[in-house]
Order: sequence, then structure tokens, then C-alpha cells
Amino acid sequence: MTRRGELLYKIIQWDEELLQTAGKVPAGPLFQIEGTTNAVSQLHLLHCEPNPVALSNDLSAVHMSDEGMNILEPLKINETHVVVDVSHFSGFGLVVDFVRGLLNIQRPISSQVLLFHRPIWTEKSQKINVFLLPKNVPLEEVKQKQENADYIEATSSCHLIKDRTYTLQCPEATLVQPMSVLFDLQYGPNYHPTFEIRLSPLKTEATVTVCGEPAKSVWMYHVDLTPKEGVKSASGSTSFTVLPPANEPSTSDITGRDSGTQDVESLNFSSEEEEKVFAVRKGFIDRVSGSVVKSLLDIFLQREVINYSEKEQIQAKQQERDIAEALVDMVLKKGKTACTIMIDALRKLDPFLSDTLKLTQGDEACM
Repeated sequence: MTRRGELLYKIIQWDEELLQTAGKVPAGPLFQIEGTTNAVSQLHLLHCEPNPVALSNDLSAVHMSDEGMNILEPLKINETHVVVDVSHFSGFGLVVDFVRGLLNIQRPISSQVLLFHRPIWTEKSQKINVFLLPKNVPLEEVKQKQENADYIEATSSCHLIKDRTYTLQCPEATLVQPMSVLFDLQYGPNYHPTFEIRLSPLKTEATVTVCGEPAKSVWMYHVDLTPKEGVKSASGSTSFTVLPPANEPSTSDITGRDSGTQDVESLNFSSEEEEKVFAVRKGFIDRVSGSVVKSLLDIFLQREVINYSEKEQIQAKQQERDIAEALVDMVLKKGKTACTIMIDALRKLDPFLSDTLKLTQGDEACM
């Protein structure tokens, strides 16, 4: 920086056709940079070459603009960065000669393994997304694509080889997919997980190992998944590592009853409200309209009787009758408070149905 100023950047897509015409291939992300005029004199672009001296004659920076592409000769190449002079902003990135890139396709490059934990507390598993990426892909860029997931800080550095097959092992996993991948140089702007690990919701630790050929470990990390209050998620909000956030009710009802597995016929009701809803269960399923069910779902979500995942689970049913049955059964499993909210809401939404079902104090329920 030559003076105080502001810089904004984002990763954009390389113009592969333009690069091929110039005999170049990408060696890092392409950054679209904007900022205060005349505030910057140099850019230090992070490279991912373990032996940059060997590539000093072929590694260079490019300046992409509406007028085309200019090759910038580096002022210096050190162990971590390529340094170039700049006079104005647009697109900047690193490239290597196309022929050299082909000749050295088997050479290792400095890479990183990134882990993101995505708790799924309304299902039967939790998930870890695993990314294999070149070292010079900014972590913050990947985080922005992993909303509502917790970044797991780990010793991420490793050496990987382009187009080499890699597998992932995790003894604690119930599922790892895919079985193997070819390591590709993903320079954005979109980042999709390389591997997905599924784990039991009760698991609080896991060992993740990335293996090359033949089944040789190239990276390993022991992941701690115990709940940590106050951890910053990838989206920047404070959350829990395993437990649901405060505005997402869990699958246990608000009085402690399990709402996911127990059959409603075997429930022991301890309140008049629960008994009343159970008594009108069949009549509700047979008579309620789709519009009333939709309104009830919205009310239950607003009142935190259910969460978004439970709402989607109910709406996934194909027939209106099945949706109504899933709704009333979930409410019954939630307990007294949920049943009270349902009775009050139904009286306001559909007074005629409420009268038909005799959902009034002291009346016999209509089946």
C-alpha cells in the first residue's frame, strides 16, 4: 500500500480459451480486485509450488481486463508468493506455461484439506464435508459457500498430485462418498465438497484420513465433534457444533418426549389437551382442508412447535390426507403445549371444523 485505502476482491472464472491462446494454464485463482485509486503499488499472490525456484522461468502473473490479457513479469518469487507491480485494478492471477504444466502433471503441489461440520439433528446422521484444494484458494471464499456449517480448524497442509486418485477413510463413518476422486485444481468461483462423511448423531469424534495410491496416507486428522457453545459457523453466526441452534427445536418435543420414533397409539397422555387431540385425530385427518393444514404448519413453525426440517418432512407427503395425518401425529408426540396450540389455532382457522369435531371445553369429541 502506498497510502490509506480500501480493497475489495472476489474470485471469478478464468477465460480458458484466452489462456490456451497464450499457451498458459491457471496456477491459482483469478481475483477481480477493486479499490482506492493509486493506493496499491504491489500485489503478493500466494502460489502453491513446493519448489518455486524450479518454476521461476515459467510461473508468472497475468492482468485480465476488457482489453485482453497482459503477462506480468514477477519482481520476485519466494517460497510462498509471487510479487508483481500494479498500476490499476481488474483481474489478476497466476499462470504457468502450458507445455511445462503438461510435463509436470505428476509433480506434487502444496494443497489443503478443509473440513466443514454440518449437524443434522432432525435426521439420523451428521455430516462432514471434506474439500481437497490447492493451497492458494482462500479459506474465506470456501466458507462463504458453506452456509450453516461449522469450519473445523485443522492442520490442513499436504502435498497432492493433479489427476491422481485419492480415497478417504473414516472408521467411525456410516457412509463415505464418493469412493474415490481424481484431484482437480479447483480455482473457483464455486466450491463443491470432494468427499462427504456421514456419522451417527451420537458420534463426538472421528479420524479422517486421505489416502493416495496405493492406499498410502497423505493426510490425517482426528476431529473433535463434541458440542462447543459459542463457535463461529462458516456463515459468521454463533452456533453449536452438534446441538441445534436456539431457534431450531430438536426432534424431542418441548416436554422431553421423543417425537421421531414412538407410535401415537402407544403414547401415554397425561393432559386433557393431548387426549382431546387424540380423540379427534381420525376426524381431523378425514375433514381438514389443505389450506388449513398449511396455515397450521406456519403457526407451528412460528410458535417453535416444529422446525424447518420437520415442516419439510411433513410437506414431502404426496397426499393431503397423509400430510394431515403426519401433522397431527407429530403434534401428539410433542405433548401438552403443542396440542394446546393446535386446538386454539384450529378454532380460529376453521370454526366450523372445530364445532364439528366438538373441540370446545367440555364437549364430547366427534370421531
